[in-house]
Amino acid sequence: MHWQGRSVRKSTGGRYSPSRGKRRREIGSAPADTHIGIDRRKVSRTYGGNNKVRALRCEYAAISTKTGETRKVKIETVEENAANPNYVRRNLLTRGAIIRTEMGRARITSRPGQHGVINAVLIE
Repeated sequence: MHWQGRSVRKSTGGRYSPSRGKRRREIGSAPADTHIGIDRRKVSRTYGGNNKVRALRCEYAAISTKTGETRKVKIETVEENAANPNYVRRNLLTRGAIIRTEMGRARITSRPGQHGVINAVLIE
């Protein structure tokens, strides 16, 4: 398993020799890959005994307008995703993704894989 951490190579191309092995606290977790569908969430324990709610599938988004009004709206599809163009094809919901809803286009401002909800701001 490959965990996050410092690169194995120096800028000159030489190798770093590890001073110690990896620790349990350095383990990351697999991405939630939130996509459109009937709501499904997973609670996972994080470092320090805290809990994180991961949204695995979401059907609705809380969309705020410029007037400050917020409504729960059904998500139709993902139109753009700056994080990865392949996420549009797979309809993956991440922060910054542009989604099409019944109200119009909106940008996701929350992190569904970390927060368990989808909050968005209307852009059109």
